[in-house]
Amino acid sequence: MVEIQRNPTRAVKIGSVTVGDDHPIAIQSMTATKTTDIDATVGQIQNMLAAGADVVRVAVDSRKDADALAEIAGQVETNLSVDLQENYRLAEVVAPHVAKLRYNPGHLYHHEREKPWEDKVRYLVDVAGEHDCAMRVGVNCGSVDPQKLEKYDPEDSISPMLESAQDHCSLLDSLGFTQYCVSLKDSDPRKVIEVNQRFAALRPDVPLHLGVTEAGMPPDGIIKTRIAFEQLIGHGIGDTIRVSLTVPNDRKGEEVEAGRQILEDIAAGRVRSVVDFGLNTLNIISCPSCSRVENEAFVDLALQVKEATAYAKEHAITIAVMGCRVNGPGETDDADLGLWCAPNYVNLKRGEEHLGAYPYHEIMPKLLAELDTMIESQATTPSA
Repeated sequence: MVEIQRNPTRAVKIGSVTVGDDHPIAIQSMTATKTTDIDATVGQIQNMLAAGADVVRVAVDSRKDADALAEIAGQVETNLSVDLQENYRLAEVVAPHVAKLRYNPGHLYHHEREKPWEDKVRYLVDVAGEHDCAMRVGVNCGSVDPQKLEKYDPEDSISPMLESAQDHCSLLDSLGFTQYCVSLKDSDPRKVIEVNQRFAALRPDVPLHLGVTEAGMPPDGIIKTRIAFEQLIGHGIGDTIRVSLTVPNDRKGEEVEAGRQILEDIAAGRVRSVVDFGLNTLNIISCPSCSRVENEAFVDLALQVKEATAYAKEHAITIAVMGCRVNGPGETDDADLGLWCAPNYVNLKRGEEHLGAYPYHEIMPKLLAELDTMIESQATTPSA
C-alpha cells in the first residue's frame, strides 16, 4: 500500500458517513432517472448502493420533484444529497429528508435576481442548520457566478471558479457554518487538477469533492477521471469523489465501481500511464446522464458521435455532447463543435456560435459536415 499524506481537512458529517479529517474517501453517484418517477429512482438508488455508493445525489428542480424525493427517502436507507438546481427555495422542502444540500453559486442568480447571493446563502445555512444537513458548494466551469466571469479574461476559466469558491467559503465561515465541502469541476482533467491544487493550497482545511464533469463514455471518461484523481489524490487532495459517465440508466452503478477501482489502484500504487489529452488528437466530451436529461436519446447520440467521428482521431478538435438546457448552452462554448440536447431537437454550435437546431435523426450529417470543414481548415492553415 502507498502511504499518502492527506490534506488536513476538517471532518464533515454526511448522514452516516464522515468525510475529511483522514476518513476514507467517500464515493458518490447521482441518479439519472426522472425524480418524479419514484419507482425507477428508488431502483436506481438501490443499484448504486449495491455497487458500494456512500452518498447518492438526486436532482430537484420543481415542487413535484421535492415531493417525490420525500417519498423516495422513505423507501431507501442511504445518505441522500439533493442537487438544488435553479430554485434554491426548495431547500426547506427537501432538507428534512436528506443528509446534504448541494448548490451551485452560479445558479443562485436564476431566482430572485435582485436579492444578493449572500442573503440566499444565509437562508441555505439556516435550513441546513435546522435539519443537520451538510452542504456542498458546487462550482462548475460552465455555470460560474456571472459577476466573477466579468472580472477575468474569457480565456481564464479557472480564476472565476476559484474566487467564487473562496467567497462562498468565507461567507459560510463568517456565519459559523463549517459542515461544508467544495467541488470545482471542469471537463478538462488538467483544469480540474490545477483548480483543485490551487484551492487546496489556499484552504487546506476544506474537504474537497472531486470529479471531472462531462467526462464522457467508458473507457475514455474513466481515463480522464483517472488522470485527475491520480494527480490529486496521489498528492493528498480529495475527500469524496464521483466518476461522471455517460451510460444508460441501468448501468449507472458503473460510476461507483469505477470510482472504487481507481481508489484501490491509487492506494496500491497501481498508478497507470494514461492518455495525455494535451496531444493533438480528437477529444469528445459528454455529460453524465442525469435526471435533467430531457430525452434519453442523448445517450445514443453520444455513442453515435464517438463512432462516427473516429476517422478524425488524429485531429486536435474537441466535440462536446451535452444532455440538457442547464449545462448545454454554457459548457459547449469552449468546444470546437458542440451539441446540446433539448427534448425534440439538438442544438449545433461552433464554439460560441449557434448554427441551428435539428431533429435527432438529422443532426449527425450536420455535425459531420462541420467536422469535415474544420479538418479541411486545419489542413490549409500554416502551422505557427
